[in-house]
Amino acid sequence: MAQLPMANKTEPAKPAEPVLVEPLAGENLIQLTENALAKARKFLAQEADPSDKVLRLGVDSGGCSGFSYKVEVGTQAEGDHVQRYEGVDVVCNEVSMEFLKGSVVDYKDTIGEANFMFTNPQASSTCGCGVSFTVLGRPVG
Repeated sequence: MAQLPMANKTEPAKPAEPVLVEPLAGENLIQLTENALAKARKFLAQEADPSDKVLRLGVDSGGCSGFSYKVEVGTQAEGDHVQRYEGVDVVCNEVSMEFLKGSVVDYKDTIGEANFMFTNPQASSTCGCGVSFTVLGRPVG
């Protein structure tokens, strides 16, 4: 009996590490990847008058783990932390910054999901979808 050829076993490809982008101005408190920055540019370009629009990152109470991430197109407000990138200003208010400082924001676009994803060193746990998180010692609300 002839032996049939066996398929070579290969390891699944590891996803490429996201490439971080340094801001042109402002403190580097929240890092963005190239993918997140590219998607932010697209969202801002869709605005009727994008000249005063920014990408606003924030935190709300709620979600299945206590706090939820928020990403929206808005305008800069007094007291916002501002990071300037080529073509995009990213802002975060003082309260949200307490929860997001040190985070990396990426944008994933796959068959199963298309959204901004946060890697937050302050999160003690996250929900399965990655949209909400818990911070030990921080009350919700």
